[in-house]
Amino acid sequence: MTSPAISCQVSKKHVLLSEILAVTSVMRKNSRWASGAHTLTARDSALARDLGLRRSTPNTNIQKNGRLSQEADLMGGFQQLKRTIWDVDADIDALPLPALIGPFFALIRSPLSNGPITSAALSALHSFFVCNLISATSLSLELALVELSSTVSHCKFEASDSSGDEVVLLKIMTVIHDCIVTSSVGPFLGDVEICEMLETVLTTACQMRLSEILRRSAESTMVSIVRTIFGRLHTLNPTAEEARLLNEEEPQHGEISMSVSANVIDTGDSLQVSEGLISSTQHNAVSLEDPERSAAPEVEGSSHALSPPRPYGLPALLELLRVLVNILDPNDQVHTDSTRLTALGILNASVETSGTVMSDYPSLSALILDPGCKYLFQLARSDNSLVLQAALRTITTVFQTMRKHLKLQQELYLAFSIDRLAAPPQLKPISSKKNNPTSPRPSTPATGTPILGPVDTELELDKGSPVPSRPPVQPARGDTRDLMLETLSQLCRHPSSMVDLYVNYDCDINCENLFERLIEFLTKGVYPWQYSSASDAQHLHSQYLCLDLLLAFVDDMTARAEGRSEPWPSDFILPDSLIQDKSRKKLVLTGAARFNSKPKIGIAFLEENKLIYSDLSPEVSRTRSLAIFLKSCTRLDKRLLGDYISKPDNLELLKEFIGLFDFKNKPIADAMREMLETFRLPGESQQIARITETFASIYFASGPAEIKTEDAVYVLAYSVIMLNTDQHNPQIRKRMSIEDYQRNLRGVNDGTNFSPEFLQSVYDSIRKREIVMPEEHTGQLGFEYAWKELLTRSRQSGPFLMCNSALFDLDMFKTIWKPLISAIAYAFISFDDDYVIQRAISGFRQCATLAGHFHLPDVFDFVVVSLSQATSLLSENLPTQVPNYPVVEVEGQSVTVSSLSVKFGTNFKGQLAAVVLFNIVNGNGNALREGWTQIFEMFQNLFMHSLLPTRMLQMEDFLGGVTMIPLRGGQHSRPAPRSDGGLLSTLSSYLMTPYGASSDNLVPEATDTEVESTMCTIDCITSCRLDELYAQTIQLDSEALVAAIRALEALAHERTITKWKQESDELTTAFNTSFAGDGTFTLPYDPASVFLLETMVSITCQTSRYIEDLWPILFEHLSALLSASTHYSVLLIERAVVALLRLCLILAQKANQVYVSLDLIAGLPPIVANSVAEQIVAGVTLILQNRDIVSSQTEWNLVFAALRSTTSHPEAARSTFDLVLSFVTDGQSQWMTPDNFNGLITILDEFANSAGQSIMVPQKGRRVPSQPPPNAPPIERGRRSIDIIYDMKRFIAPFAESAGLQTGQVWRQYCLPLALSLGKQSTNPSRLVRHTAISQLQRLLLGPRFVYDENDHGQVEEIFNSIIFPLVDELLKPQVQQFDPQGISETRLRASALLCKAFMHFEVREDRTKSDIRILWIEILDLLDRLINAGKTEQLYEAVSESLKNVVLVMNAANILVPPSQEDQRDEHQRTLWTATQARLERFLPGFLTEVIPTPQLQLPPPTPVPGSTSAVPATAPSTA
Repeated sequence: MTSPAISCQVSKKHVLLSEILAVTSVMRKNSRWASGAHTLTARDSALARDLGLRRSTPNTNIQKNGRLSQEADLMGGFQQLKRTIWDVDADIDALPLPALIGPFFALIRSPLSNGPITSAALSALHSFFVCNLISATSLSLELALVELSSTVSHCKFEASDSSGDEVVLLKIMTVIHDCIVTSSVGPFLGDVEICEMLETVLTTACQMRLSEILRRSAESTMVSIVRTIFGRLHTLNPTAEEARLLNEEEPQHGEISMSVSANVIDTGDSLQVSEGLISSTQHNAVSLEDPERSAAPEVEGSSHALSPPRPYGLPALLELLRVLVNILDPNDQVHTDSTRLTALGILNASVETSGTVMSDYPSLSALILDPGCKYLFQLARSDNSLVLQAALRTITTVFQTMRKHLKLQQELYLAFSIDRLAAPPQLKPISSKKNNPTSPRPSTPATGTPILGPVDTELELDKGSPVPSRPPVQPARGDTRDLMLETLSQLCRHPSSMVDLYVNYDCDINCENLFERLIEFLTKGVYPWQYSSASDAQHLHSQYLCLDLLLAFVDDMTARAEGRSEPWPSDFILPDSLIQDKSRKKLVLTGAARFNSKPKIGIAFLEENKLIYSDLSPEVSRTRSLAIFLKSCTRLDKRLLGDYISKPDNLELLKEFIGLFDFKNKPIADAMREMLETFRLPGESQQIARITETFASIYFASGPAEIKTEDAVYVLAYSVIMLNTDQHNPQIRKRMSIEDYQRNLRGVNDGTNFSPEFLQSVYDSIRKREIVMPEEHTGQLGFEYAWKELLTRSRQSGPFLMCNSALFDLDMFKTIWKPLISAIAYAFISFDDDYVIQRAISGFRQCATLAGHFHLPDVFDFVVVSLSQATSLLSENLPTQVPNYPVVEVEGQSVTVSSLSVKFGTNFKGQLAAVVLFNIVNGNGNALREGWTQIFEMFQNLFMHSLLPTRMLQMEDFLGGVTMIPLRGGQHSRPAPRSDGGLLSTLSSYLMTPYGASSDNLVPEATDTEVESTMCTIDCITSCRLDELYAQTIQLDSEALVAAIRALEALAHERTITKWKQESDELTTAFNTSFAGDGTFTLPYDPASVFLLETMVSITCQTSRYIEDLWPILFEHLSALLSASTHYSVLLIERAVVALLRLCLILAQKANQVYVSLDLIAGLPPIVANSVAEQIVAGVTLILQNRDIVSSQTEWNLVFAALRSTTSHPEAARSTFDLVLSFVTDGQSQWMTPDNFNGLITILDEFANSAGQSIMVPQKGRRVPSQPPPNAPPIERGRRSIDIIYDMKRFIAPFAESAGLQTGQVWRQYCLPLALSLGKQSTNPSRLVRHTAISQLQRLLLGPRFVYDENDHGQVEEIFNSIIFPLVDELLKPQVQQFDPQGISETRLRASALLCKAFMHFEVREDRTKSDIRILWIEILDLLDRLINAGKTEQLYEAVSESLKNVVLVMNAANILVPPSQEDQRDEHQRTLWTATQARLERFLPGFLTEVIPTPQLQLPPPTPVPGSTSAVPATAPSTA
């Protein structure tokens, strides 16, 4: 029924004559019409008048019967029309249109016509439209259109065969379509004409008696017409049309109304349809005339009496919309589902065509809002899949075009859809009956309809607090579920849909959190529904739809984050206000949930969060503030609320609560209804009485009419409650009549009766409209009440705000990111469809982008964690022992075929996840926090299987440059001290390449399949660009970098400290333990722990700008390792020391931290320190290149303490000695300060000790020399150390002068330490070192630069007691003699000479004569006694005697040791000293004293002269070389 592309090219006169011929030809074929065809009435009144003749009225008896006359008139009309046409010379456009097509109209309306004749006439009309005979330029068009409308609406013809009759009806549809749609005359039709034609077409489409093809054709015609006429809304003026609708008087041509009926009554061979569609006025006749309009004027003369109509507009459209909406009422038993299906299609077309313009017409919008949406939502529960599909389509169209005005309607529909689509909580699914007895008609929704009322599911988790919830809805299954889910997806797919949901509902305290509920449903919908009875394909489709909608939401949010968003309109509510409302809503919901659980707790929470009692004023008390909240909060349990406010303790609250209602000028029934709709009456009679009494008091105060006392209100209120129960309780069979009600209330109005009219109004109000208490009904009555509440709320809720704004994305994303990413991860792992996987990958990337955009590291971490689990690269139990994997050559490259490489190479989805993961992390490292743990855990696993890039397998060193981290270790015991030096020697027991294979065990062969899988793995790892990510870590911000280092430290800690503690507790398992030489448990070598440590330190060293943040993390780990260094492998500890020293280089400006590290190194056990000595000295040397780093004696002591551990190592000692030598050697490198003076003595002392430690005790039967050659490195260093110590005396004077020290201070700080060191080394097992030390000690003590306070005898005593005496005493010990039996005698000889010379130097002087040196002198004699008796050699005896003789003579010359004389003039000191000396010498040298100093009093023979004793000058000791 579409217009031809090219109009007719012949003349209109030709067309009209041809159609007349065609119609009359068909008429003549019928025997009834044949006779009438030849009856030509020539004596026409017009002809008689023209000729001046009088024409008498023909006698009706002479005429044929009336039927034949009518047939002749119809035929004559065509003959007259032909003559009229022939008389026109030009074209027929000058003739009025009614005259040209009037005969056709008369024939179509005539009941004498049959199907073929009527069909021919209708075809002629169709041709007239095609050839523009009927056009916008035709004369008297409007009148012709009125006749056309009446004609096609009142078409009558005799019924013949059904198919032929339906052809006539089909042609009627064609003519109507031509008139309204395809031709140019449609806009000239009036409202009445449009309604007549639409009623005709709509009735035909709804006639179940007609064939399917005709009804579908009529429906198609109706849809086409509807699209045309509703298209006029875009050109009409809404204001003018609405005004016209309100002000228009009675229409000129009849009432603008339509009615549709599908009730067909078949009476034999005639058709009769009620309410004016197809009715029979004669036997065997078919009519399209409305019986109520059967009295419409016939064609003769009727058209001339009509005035041109006004072009159709809003009235006709409103009437059509009203009819369509009424058909949808599922409780109207007149219409069937087929009729509703037709109406739904037409309604959908009208809304689609109107678009958003329909909202500009309040009258149309009001119909859609109510009852249109009400009926549509009820049909959305239909069991008829066709009706359901059509209803859902119409709903989506309505929301698409009128969403701005349907805020609460959309909330209802979405909540209902989510309830039906969500998985049921019960295990047993709800059974659905096909024919529900409560349904008014088959296949229509039952009386149970969507339950209204906002419910927030998130609060159901708040300590199990009950909240008002809707009754369970039967879940949608099968095709119904797919259809509803598709519809939901269509509704929520526009870019701003989720933002709109969040802004309009989640931020509205009176609405549900629809955004959160929808996301919760969608995320759960991605997972399998274990109770689903749908097929696998259906369920998978459902999962895909949920995922697709989630990903569309993420895609839209990402687009907004990239700048593709809309500005927030200035006339909308401020965004900050909405966000505050959301926060307040969360508090209100929590408070309501707690109130529903326990009112006292809920009120305390509300007060704590200032939701109540914050508005206190003289007018608002605490009780009133609480009452306002309880009345306004829709989330409270109404049953609990009624029980709470009616308690005796809350009487004041009850008064305030009811006092909030405005009962003025309201009938008592309406007042009770308003009050009882806010809470549910409790069941206890006393509580009801309290409520009723309070109501009576407040209502009576409002001054109601006719009620005289408060008691009368009380009784009347009780009567209303009882009447409501009586009239509407289905269990009560005998209802109370008005007479009964009046009788019950007799005399209660202060002793008088209420007027009958008053009680009648109360009775009727309750009887007609039940007081529905909250949560009381769930059926149709409850729905009606809830719908009324929805309409009331909608008047206050405001418009639906729509804006694709990014202002709320952060709050939205923070609310739902975790279940969202989990759902995407599940889909990625579980689904096999390439498109779905691709979308999931895109979703991951977009979530990561949003996490970075919103600065939400937790989200980014969750993305990384989710993807890392999908990669299969995480390993829960990574072994420390790396198996011997085969190594093959592929394209010139050595490839290790490990278990991971083979498994991962066949896991395509894991490879996808890995590539996506690392592509996301690359460049987004700053957004990562906890996710670094998974990243480095995968690195660790790849390292253990030789799959990391070479750059990540290296470890840096002070000595050997860069080397590879070995994957397998040698012996677990610690190696002996090395003598060959260098890092390579440390690793000599390890395989130096991770790609090497051990020859200790057999290596399995790699198959071609395994090699191919391994190559796939390598290609995937290459695509992941791990080296780029590793390189990007040095560009991280502080927070992300700290998180990365913490992750590395945690993994390393788990593989070292934690593992050692675990395994040390399991020593009973023999194969899990090993013991080092000291008997402590030692972990075997773990390459992963070294890898983690090296990675951690490497990153830190390259990000020195953040060393202050990173240092505590690393130091904690390193100190834990080094504090228990004997429990770990050599290489791990060596790497820990290197790491610590490398960090110290960076910490040069943080001296405190440097010295904490050096102190830690200095505390290493000797066996450990020896193994890492080279690293220590290299690191310390580099640290000391910054001379500003050491500034105190304590710091120097820590430096030297760390270096002392290196003096016994062959190679490290050399470097350490060179470093120390540079300090004291003149030149630019000299670094001597008062602070490092004593430290240098200490470290040099250690070198001398090391020389002594190289001396082996001679054993019998072995020809090993006890003393190594003097040029042996340790001996040479020891000797040079002694010389350096002695040479350091030259720095004493400058230091003392610069510091302004006193003599005693110089002695204590500088001289004494030098002498002590030399004295200590004078007993060194090394002969060269020992003799050098004793010689240098003598030079020091007796030299001119030795500073001490001569007046302080205590210092002299300290020289002897702390230096010389211990030296001699040590030389007398047998164990000292064992190291050098041959050279110890000479040492003792030198020591005796030193002893005596020192005594003479410090004590035997004239200024010391008054000093008491007896104790010191006697101790010297004791030591000399021991020396003589220890060696028992002639040489020692003579040397000691000679030295002693010199001392005695000098003491005598100094008048200290004075022999007795005849005139004994000695003082007490002299007498005592002589006596003691003589007594002591007699023990080991009898007569020695008298020989040296003769006593005059004694008459003794002259003593035998002692060789060399003739001079008083002390004899010199043997040369000390």
